[in-house]
Amino acid sequence: MNISEVEQQTGLPAKTIRYYEDIELVTPHRQSNGYRAFSPSDVHQLTFIARARSLGFSVEECRSLLALYNDRDRASADVKALAQAHLSDIDRKIAELQDMRNTLARLVVACAGDDRPDCPILGALGKA
Repeated sequence: MNISEVEQQTGLPAKTIRYYEDIELVTPHRQSNGYRAFSPSDVHQLTFIARARSLGFSVEECRSLLALYNDRDRASADVKALAQAHLSDIDRKIAELQDMRNTLARLVVACAGDDRPDCPILGALGKA
C-alpha cells in the first residue's frame, strides 16, 4: 500500500508518516523504484501511534508503548506504570492551567476596562 492510502486509513498526514519512518517508529519496505510499500502491520502501528499521540503520549513514550505492545512476554504492570506516569503529567498540567486561569480571571475582574490608563493586568505582568 502506498503512502496516500496509508494517509486515508490512519488519518495521519504524509509528512507525519515520513517523520515516523525517519525516526524509525515504522519501517515500511522500499520497492525497487524507491517507493514505500506499507504492510497492514505498518498501518496498524501507525494507527496505534496516532491513538497514543491523541492521548498526549510523546514520541518516545509511543516508542516504549510499541515495544511493550510487540513484546508478548511483557508485564501489564510495565504498561500501567508508563500510562500512570503520563496521567500524572496530565494532572500536573491541568493544575497548572487551572492556576493560570484563576490568576487571569482575578486580573480580568480587577481591571475596570475603561478609558483610564491604569490596568491591573499590565501591572501584574510588569512585576518582576
